[in-house]
Amino acid sequence: METDDGAGGVSRSYETIATVWAEVVPASAARTIEAERSGARITHRIAIRFFGGITTKHRLRDGDRAFRIVSLRDRDGRKRFLSIEAEELVP
Repeated sequence: METDDGAGGVSRSYETIATVWAEVVPASAARTIEAERSGARITHRIAIRFFGGITTKHRLRDGDRAFRIVSLRDRDGRKRFLSIEAEELVP
């Protein structure tokens, strides 16, 4: 959900819409510097059962870990599994 922050931007919040099984496999890692903070950007390949309506605007969580969806596709065109490329920002 996006709400006006009063300074010309928006504040985003997320709520749980489903709990699903997932396979999470790290794909790559790189050091980053954002807003003068160093950290790591780790990409993952995530597989879940097909879930209609999920988009790159959604986020995935695994405990305290949060993943930003970069891309997703129907793995075999039969709406059984989704293959998701996602980023996890690690401080």
